[in-house]
Amino acid sequence: MKSVISALLLAALAGAGPAAAQEPIGFKTPSGNIHCQLFEKTADQPVAELRCDIREMSSAAPPRPRDCEQDWGQAFAVRADTAPATRLCHGDTVADSALPALAYGAAWQCGGFACRSETTGLTCVNAANNGFALAKASQRLF
Repeated sequence: MKSVISALLLAALAGAGPAAAQEPIGFKTPSGNIHCQLFEKTADQPVAELRCDIREMSSAAPPRPRDCEQDWGQAFAVRADTAPATRLCHGDTVADSALPALAYGAAWQCGGFACRSETTGLTCVNAANNGFALAKASQRLF
């Protein structure tokens, strides 16, 4: 019996190498213009956050903040707490072609966030109804 337990323990330890990369949790709009990803609460991130990036906008972004030395205007985030949504200064993207498409007229709910995809754009909110309405032509934060 002891050898069986030892074998199971060794097999478990052998498979305990570096953790596999976790698949992103999120979606993209059917047009592929907006991609969203959920960042769950962790030790490094004490509040869950939903981030959405727009690949193409026909409206101009507001002026870049003086302290933003990276990309500006195409990334938006809303946290799971009561903070309002924000436009991000960023050096990365959550655009991922592997994300599933959220069909027009469909809703997505996860981690305290809810989003609705429409032909006119995407609206996402947290439990406090803070969020954003995103479309190629306009972006509104609330």
